Amino acid sequence: MPVYTYNGQHVHYKKLGSGKPLLMLHGWGSNSDVMLPLATKLSKTHTCYIPDLPGFGKSPAPDTAWSVDDYSDLTLSFIRDLDLEITDVLAHSFGGRIMLKLCARPGAEEQFGKIIITGGAGMKPRRKISFYFKKYMAKVLKAPFLLLPKRLREPSLDWLRKTPLWKSLGSGDYQKLQGVMQGTFVKVVSEYLEPCLPKIRHEILLLWGQNDDAAPLYQGQRIEQGVKSATLITIDQAGHYAFLDQPERFRLIAEAYYSSSS
Repeated sequence: MPVYTYNGQHVHYKKLGSGKPLLMLHGWGSNSDVMLPLATKLSKTHTCYIPDLPGFGKSPAPDTAWSVDDYSDLTLSFIRDLDLEITDVLAHSFGGRIMLKLCARPGAEEQFGKIIITGGAGMKPRRKISFYFKKYMAKVLKAPFLLLPKRLREPSLDWLRKTPLWKSLGSGDYQKLQGVMQGTFVKVVSEYLEPCLPKIRHEILLLWGQNDDAAPLYQGQRIEQGVKSATLITIDQAGHYAFLDQPERFRLIAEAYYSSSS
């Protein structure tokens, strides 16, 4: 497995196929392996590059907590240092955050050919009032100025942790992480990318699973509305990993898009 080094950070990546370069970016908590079945199909027309982003797969975590911009800087350097010239892109979930950031940067979009974002993250989620109630209740219970006795504070927090909405506060994902990746997670999920959308002039195809519950369809619709040259296609009977749930349909759409003229 080749290794790319960026400012001392080692990034393992897979490379397969021949033809025009295609950069494939995985989602949060995933790695290059999940993209491999689709890459194997697309490698007939493209040279596929699939990095394990820092902190995932075989790539070690960064020394300090990274933001989406840090991952974006890495991605742009990867493209330029490997001389990929104008590369097509297929980005899933967290990879979609990276691409929205890059496409909004002046000049950076010139590095890209055709872009597909599937199940892309980064839009502010819709929340029920009960979510905010429990979120701010947790903050109040932890507030140092309140000085609640431990015998009162801890049972209250335990009750919050046992409620279904606790997971929706991000605590479930956060608790699974260790070390610097906890700080990275906070930086990533705390930044909403709606301000990037009006700056994007690049053509983007949004492929969304109709039943995506991690990045619900309304988030894809919001990106389509905010990006001038974005088109949204939904895939029935597919969730957040539409390229795994409906691999043949996803592949056919991707191949047709990548082979079409601009």
